[in-house]
Amino acid sequence: MKILVIGGGGREHALGWKLSQSRFVEKIYCAPGNAGIAKLAECVNIQDTDIRNLASFVEKTGVDFTVVGPEAPLSEGIVDYFNSRKLNTFGPGQKAAQIESSKIFAKEFMNEFNIPTASFVSFDNAEDAIRFVENHKLPLVIKADGLAAGKGTVVAESVEEAKDAIRRSMIERAWGEAGRRILIEEFIPGREVSVLAFTDGKTVVPMVTSTDYKRAFDGGAGPNTGGMGTISPNPNMDERLIQRIQEEILQPTIDGLRYRGTPFKGVIYPGLMIVDGQFKVLEYNCRFGDPETQVVLPLLETDLMEIMLHIHHDKLDEADIVWKENMSAMCVVMASGGYPKRYKKGAEISGLDDVNDDQTYV
Repeated sequence: MKILVIGGGGREHALGWKLSQSRFVEKIYCAPGNAGIAKLAECVNIQDTDIRNLASFVEKTGVDFTVVGPEAPLSEGIVDYFNSRKLNTFGPGQKAAQIESSKIFAKEFMNEFNIPTASFVSFDNAEDAIRFVENHKLPLVIKADGLAAGKGTVVAESVEEAKDAIRRSMIERAWGEAGRRILIEEFIPGREVSVLAFTDGKTVVPMVTSTDYKRAFDGGAGPNTGGMGTISPNPNMDERLIQRIQEEILQPTIDGLRYRGTPFKGVIYPGLMIVDGQFKVLEYNCRFGDPETQVVLPLLETDLMEIMLHIHHDKLDEADIVWKENMSAMCVVMASGGYPKRYKKGAEISGLDDVNDDQTYV
């Protein structure tokens, strides 16, 4: 099979690396890809949201199956468009992907299907939001409604910090249209966990656990990011907790989306807080996590393409998914100074020739 991986980050590198080991895969393309991915795939200069040109490339080159990495093309309906042209694609449709692309949609969905989450209020007017934070107990969590690459969330410890987050999102439009609406929710102290899961819209199969470190600086300090590092498995998780997450969070979510007429196929993972033994969902993600994918896939024993084909044909319940035992993986993210606010892109990375460990990837 010829495979196209859409995206250009570490997640897509991990996807390409794992798919290259499949007995089903003979050729991998990646659009747009990056220098690291170029060692195992042919990179194509098409941006991940250029949906029409991506579809044309698939048709022209005879690609058999497309795997979508980032959330942006999913939220813009790439799967629906590819399906309309009878092109095989891995990922949820646009309506199902709203569970990530709109945090307000996700919160209302959770309330409808009794999935535990933090209390919240949504706003489309900055003045109303500012008045709210002036009259409520801190800390509060300020979130842009739309996609902001993991950077649209601020845990505000003071009124001024909350006001600044509101202005930055709704007035300065730091996140563009994604920050036009915001939600303000209660701060939940506790232990955050993420569990990625495969699903074909009915069956849900959790992956090996991982834990993500979102703050920009050492010691859990600084602003939230898309993730500065992650390890797998999560040392604070056990089989009992995973089973509960599947039964109390994952399965009700997938059942609810199917009940609404928007079945979800692909990878889903909720961000959860554990408080006094109970779960509360912070948010949903509608695709492989970044950087979680970089530590989860190295621990997968089963052929990833085989799993994706089972999902594509609505037969995930027939898949035998096996994980490596007594092994762990770690990913560290390096970023330019100033990240995630104002920072330079495109700086040269030196020292790559010194990486000679076949278990280490840059």
